[in-house]
Amino acid sequence: MLALSRKIQESIVIGDDIEITILSISKDQVKLGISAPKSVPVHRKEIYMQIQEENKEATNLDKNVLDQLKNL
Repeated sequence: MLALSRKIQESIVIGDDIEITILSISKDQVKLGISAPKSVPVHRKEIYMQIQEENKEATNLDKNVLDQLKNL
């Protein structure tokens, strides 16, 4: 993991088209601004993990349905 120090209104750039800017800092919270192309999904990690889990469940349901159809 790369750890960087940044101050308010300073940024980091990832690749050619993603920029993360520090918008504000309080005692226990850092507010980030993220500029990325619309084709790049940006999620909080807990939301990303939830999406991944739902995708897994949907895949399992599809396999079960296919197995049932094979048995017809």
